[in-house]
Amino acid sequence: MNSPSFFERHARTLVLFAIALATAGLFSATSLPVGLFPQVSFPRIVVDLDAGDRPADQTALLVTRPVEEAIRTVPGVIALRSESTRGSSQVSIDFGWGRDMTAATLLVDSAIARALTTLPAGTTYNVRRMDPTVFPIVSYALHSDRLSPVELRDFAAYRVVPLLASVPGLARVDVQGGETAEVQVEVDPRRLAAHGVTLDDVVAAISGANTLQAVGHVQDKSKLYLVVTDHSLHGVDTLRKTIVRNDGGGWAKLDDVASVHDGYVPQWVKVAEDGRPAVLFNVYEQPDGNAVDVAAQVRQRLAGLALPPGVTLKNWYDQSELVLESAASVRDAVIIGLLLAGVVLWLFLRSMRVMLVALVVVPATLAITVLLLRAMGMSFNIMTLGGIAAAVGLVIDDVIVMIEHIARRAGATREGSNEVVGASGIFPAAREFFAPLSGSSMATLIVFVPLGFLDGVTGAFSKALSITMACALIVSWLMTALLVPVLARRFIDFTKWQDPGEREGGRLKQVHGWLYDGLSKRPYLLALFMLPLLGAGYLAYQKVPTGFMPEVDESGFVMDYYTAPGTSLPESARQISEVESILRKTPEVDTFSRRLGTGLGGDLGQSYHGDFFVKLKADHKRPTADVMNDVRDRIESDVPGVQIELAQLMEDLIGDLTAVPQPIEVKLYGVDPTVLDSQAERVAQALSSIPNVVEIKSGVRLAGDALDVRIDTEKTALEGVTAAAVSQAVDAALNGVIATTLPQITKSVGVRVSMPGARQWRVPQLEELPIRAPDGHLFPLSRVATVVPVAGQPQITREDLQPMVAVTARIDSGGIGAAVAKVQAALAKPGLLDAGVRYELGGLYQQQQVAFAGLSKVFAAALVAEFILLMVLYGRVRLSLIAIGGSLFSATGVFIALWLSGVDLNITAMMGLTMIVGIGTEMAIFSISEYVSLCRTMPEHEALRAASQDRLRPITMTTLAAILTLLPLALAIGRGSGIQQPLAIAIVAGLLVQYPTVLLVMPVVIGLTNRKSRKAT
Repeated sequence: MNSPSFFERHARTLVLFAIALATAGLFSATSLPVGLFPQVSFPRIVVDLDAGDRPADQTALLVTRPVEEAIRTVPGVIALRSESTRGSSQVSIDFGWGRDMTAATLLVDSAIARALTTLPAGTTYNVRRMDPTVFPIVSYALHSDRLSPVELRDFAAYRVVPLLASVPGLARVDVQGGETAEVQVEVDPRRLAAHGVTLDDVVAAISGANTLQAVGHVQDKSKLYLVVTDHSLHGVDTLRKTIVRNDGGGWAKLDDVASVHDGYVPQWVKVAEDGRPAVLFNVYEQPDGNAVDVAAQVRQRLAGLALPPGVTLKNWYDQSELVLESAASVRDAVIIGLLLAGVVLWLFLRSMRVMLVALVVVPATLAITVLLLRAMGMSFNIMTLGGIAAAVGLVIDDVIVMIEHIARRAGATREGSNEVVGASGIFPAAREFFAPLSGSSMATLIVFVPLGFLDGVTGAFSKALSITMACALIVSWLMTALLVPVLARRFIDFTKWQDPGEREGGRLKQVHGWLYDGLSKRPYLLALFMLPLLGAGYLAYQKVPTGFMPEVDESGFVMDYYTAPGTSLPESARQISEVESILRKTPEVDTFSRRLGTGLGGDLGQSYHGDFFVKLKADHKRPTADVMNDVRDRIESDVPGVQIELAQLMEDLIGDLTAVPQPIEVKLYGVDPTVLDSQAERVAQALSSIPNVVEIKSGVRLAGDALDVRIDTEKTALEGVTAAAVSQAVDAALNGVIATTLPQITKSVGVRVSMPGARQWRVPQLEELPIRAPDGHLFPLSRVATVVPVAGQPQITREDLQPMVAVTARIDSGGIGAAVAKVQAALAKPGLLDAGVRYELGGLYQQQQVAFAGLSKVFAAALVAEFILLMVLYGRVRLSLIAIGGSLFSATGVFIALWLSGVDLNITAMMGLTMIVGIGTEMAIFSISEYVSLCRTMPEHEALRAASQDRLRPITMTTLAAILTLLPLALAIGRGSGIQQPLAIAIVAGLLVQYPTVLLVMPVVIGLTNRKSRKAT
């Protein structure tokens, strides 16, 4: 490496090796997994518990608490949060980042299985690990004006699901909506009594009549036969003929005591698409799947599916669209960056061959970067794609400075003659520039080291970005140091091309010289540049809004809704139809799907709760945020009985994955849950007066009213029955009993025995429920029990076994920090919170504070690392401090740019702020290295001026190229590019301030300190 002959001996090998790696990278790009988010193991597990129908307080006491205590024994559990409602509960478990979540999921499942014997009989549970694959990547709706709801659901379940099951990378297809067939046997209590038959007798008769059982083997005539007893019921007609009584008093068939007919399985979930009943099917990918490929193959297979007459298929969500558009934005940014960098090279060097070298090296560098991502098991996602786009400017910088240095050395004339140094000067120039190139590359690379130690959501996302950019910079350093000199020797003919900077001084150089000389003579003039920027930067720091994740226009949003607690399913559907009408009248809305009784994120099922996914038209004019605000205002005005929460998909997805979907969350703790409920209402009322704080929810969610059947044991004794028998009779009447199943070609159909019309009963009919005593006489329920209406109980929320109520809100406009400051001021007012009640702030604000604290440590670590690097390179404290000071000074431009552009200071902006320290130090190293080198041959003050003049052109070229390359991201051109906009704005603004700082301020300050040092000695 130290000898120029190295390049000559291995030139072809280097080129072929680079071509091979770049080709492998291009092929790797076709097989790299593609998804919306990085492949991150979120440290959260959710447990869904179902113990039938029982009051919320009993559910919390008998079901939720024992499970919480069992889960607490699992190693690594950091926090627990539970919500208990009537008969069901949901427990959210947080583990530390970096845990093996597969093992943690198994441990949680095992702990609950051990506790299951202590829970009420019939309790079921489901353990699910929260990661991005728990949400669908593509969803469709089936409509039909000819097929019944059962036939439409069966078509999805038995035709569509098997068709898609073999798609590589597909995990499962979930079908929602429609109806599930069953045979309903509605028994008549009077006819039962007349024949001396009980409901249990009917159930037993049906079950016994439908048998298919292997009973043994018989050997005969050299063969082994399986003996099967078969008395299968194959339809409603055969079922009606089932004998339910056959004794000395006569016999009776099923249709003598009951009405037998086809029906539907009772369900408390309704789904629709575009306001019409529909069957939805959602496609989920495997954790290592390729979302784009899975979605493409699903579309391909569905395109070849023959739909029954009258059935239509419509796509209402496709995650791959956002991924593909983000990839297209990155592609466009790379192409635009390359073209603009080529223009910069042409303007300064006036050579098409020089441009060709840059346009060859940069794409090859990116291709090899993709190969490294493939080797590390990473994927294409919004963070890695953004990292590639942001790295283009830095990669171009390396190529430009090397080419400029080679052009300046090889294109110069020899001393004492007009002869151009030519090709013989290329390799010596590359060797001369190797140390500054390595130092500057290291200055940017070491910034990414502390970023890799971040945890939380910030660490999960920044790690993918930092690894991508670090890989690109390492490859860029190698390609620039080893390949650029070889390509320059091959393509550039220095006998025909001479460095324009050698022939002409240039106006830029003249202006720089005039400014430098003026500031050197009057250094106090620096204050005219620095003090206003420092003041503006401080003001911007105070004023710039803060956020968590960047806002991205996804052309769609999720809307959770709540009707009054306890509202029936039909009444909730009626009220929500008014919301659907508002959505249909919104011109930007393309389509929407609706769930009632469940949600996209697996919420607790309630008849008054559900969600919409709203997809906007591709060419919608208004931003998605404006459409959301308009929809919110119209619903709050026209449908006041419905409460809503709106969020774009990524915000909703990240919120569900981290259990903190709202920006503002005030968690109230106390001993008495009833006191907390009243406190929560007061806090919610206080928050309602804060400007720009919307969608305020007290967190008090009633589980709905109940009918308490209070059984009198003395009266049951008089009737000759037990309380358990009465309870069982009521249960069988309202819910029915599944007696058996009837086999069909592709499915089995349950047979439900129940009382006639029980689903439409009202309270008087329940009170008149006829119950048969063991001696055969009938009596109404009202004779042994009283039916008492009970007002709905609130859902019971606990955090780490403590009663807690969370008041939540969203922010209409402005930053999280300013809104939370107003919330804290409201909470600090005397008398708002009673004694014994305390609060903590959670939600996205808490995540933001954790992220900012981590990024602040990263920023400090980056400064220390840069200082150590500068000390290693130069061994001078004064020079190192001046260089670090210049990088810190450029941060003022970041805050000013964010404030003026109205972009929040969020985690990607903070990453950009950290990166500008490395980029600024890189620029300083170029200048200081030249200064230190020239000090060996000339006085210090002359070396400072000469170094600044020598580095004027390359720093100007690299700054222009980097800014122009990042401009498409900074302007958020293209859907999905908004995720990297704050980072691009931060880097561009930092470069604009760092450019004059490195070329003017830093050398003048170094000269000033040199003079003071000489006077002191």
